[in-house]
Amino acid sequence: MIEYPKYKKVLFCTDFSENADYAFEFAFGVAKRDEGLLYILHVKTDIADQAYLEGTGDGSYPEMVESIRESTQRELDNNLQEHYAKKIEGAQFEIVTKSGRAYQEIIGFAEEKGVDIIVIGTHGRTGMKHTLFGSVAEMVTRLSPLPVFIIPSKGKAWPTNPDEKPSSHTPM
Repeated sequence: MIEYPKYKKVLFCTDFSENADYAFEFAFGVAKRDEGLLYILHVKTDIADQAYLEGTGDGSYPEMVESIRESTQRELDNNLQEHYAKKIEGAQFEIVTKSGRAYQEIIGFAEEKGVDIIVIGTHGRTGMKHTLFGSVAEMVTRLSPLPVFIIPSKGKAWPTNPDEKPSSHTPM
């Protein structure tokens, strides 16, 4: 009998999309199966805040940035609590928000906390959309020294019937 590894610290990364909700089921399942701690991480970028505040030009930029960060943090914490915490009552979990480049924050957090596996959903973008928007999941997979469990978009996986065409992907 093959023994599977035990994942005592599972990192789930979310952007609150439908794809992330689908990936959450897998992350929660792994953490629950192994009686592990589930970290729920959301990374936000500061780009919009900075562009808006730099345009004000009244010298209060640092205070305004801090005020917006605090307000955004409260909003994110509430959103995360509403979005996921109710689904996993009784389980061990920790909700975390970070600011910065998503893939860097994900990998840095995982290494800092000694995470055993990272679970992340992918939007399944191809072609120009993939080129323009990139892929956090792809960057995490390429750069992470830890195992990464990538969950494809629900309904976009390759069909099990060989005569059937995929919904949105082509084979590599």
